[in-house]
Amino acid sequence: MILTRLSRQKQQPISTTVILLARLLSTSTASSKLRDHYAFQPPPSLSPDLRRVNPNPTPKKKQKPRYRPPSSLDNIKPQRSNLPFDFRFSYTESSPNVRPIGLREPKYSPFGPGRLDREWTGVCAPAVDPKVTSLEGSEDPELEERRWQEREMIQGAPLTEAERKILVEKFQKHRTKRQINLGRDGLTHNMLNDIHNHWKLAEAVRIKCLGVPTVDMKNVCTQLEDKTYGKIIQRHGGTLILYRGRNYDYKKRPVIPLMLWKPHEPIYPRLIKTTIDGLSIEETKEMRKRGLATPVLTKLAKNGYYGSLVPMVRDAFLVSELVRIDCTGLERTDYKKIGCKLRDLVPCILVTFEKEQIVVWRGKDYKPPEDGHFFTNRETFDDPSGDAERFDSSDEINDQ
Repeated sequence: MILTRLSRQKQQPISTTVILLARLLSTSTASSKLRDHYAFQPPPSLSPDLRRVNPNPTPKKKQKPRYRPPSSLDNIKPQRSNLPFDFRFSYTESSPNVRPIGLREPKYSPFGPGRLDREWTGVCAPAVDPKVTSLEGSEDPELEERRWQEREMIQGAPLTEAERKILVEKFQKHRTKRQINLGRDGLTHNMLNDIHNHWKLAEAVRIKCLGVPTVDMKNVCTQLEDKTYGKIIQRHGGTLILYRGRNYDYKKRPVIPLMLWKPHEPIYPRLIKTTIDGLSIEETKEMRKRGLATPVLTKLAKNGYYGSLVPMVRDAFLVSELVRIDCTGLERTDYKKIGCKLRDLVPCILVTFEKEQIVVWRGKDYKPPEDGHFFTNRETFDDPSGDAERFDSSDEINDQ
């Protein structure tokens, strides 16, 4: 009895499925007979024909190719640049007259492998000689003459006084926010490309200089005009306005290959020696102790404007033979660079960098420089013909 009941329960779903299939077949055959008899065509909204082609198809947007990062395995042709100067990471914080004593890394080109037709020497990418002959002496005079000719061609006729005033007023801080910041690395190679991008939209660009390069603003202005072929039409403290020139054409701008990373700085000779020249070891130790006990001349702020530092040290040497500058909070590399600039500009002798202090000594036979101590804080360049003489004056003591 139990087996018969189970068999009956299992047969029930089978019978129902058969009944449903029979009903579906009967309805489909009936509907097909009616359609054949009356020739009924349903509207396309009810039974769309998949084989029917849309007469006005909407064009599909082309998908952008997926981003593929550049690889050294790609067959990329090296870029060729006709700029007549050696490519360096920083043009204001390095000098071609100082030869390093070693390198901190192999000579990997920061422009990327095989991306530039110039050979990287560990310090620069020379424009002429890959053997780095330009580091041992002065620059090639042919390159300097070529830069001067190209700059004169781009600048054209000098600006009149009315044109200069209009441009200066147009690029003040309250008129436009466009500006380039020049920091502790100084005028870098990639910054040249940024300046040309600003010149695409406007005739001039405002550059704000802060940090270590502001110790020598004359060098910053000279390198900006020399490397960009522009002209500085106003300087107020660390703020410059760089004019592109009358005959400037963005489409004819020079090819500036970009550096992909910052190369390691080479190894230079020590700034502080064991003994100061002309003194014994005991005298050197005693001078360092007296230097650290000397009253502070000034305290440098981090990323500040240091244009008044050189005249302050020169004036202090008229009264005291030792000068101490407080550099608390600054990076060690920053105040070492400041000390190196003071040594060349004042000039003076470096005594110590201990305890975040710069101590300098004026030397035994100190003579004040003949170019004077008073520096102008603002340069307006009213005389268009006086371009060669506008950097003879320096910075006045700036209100900190």
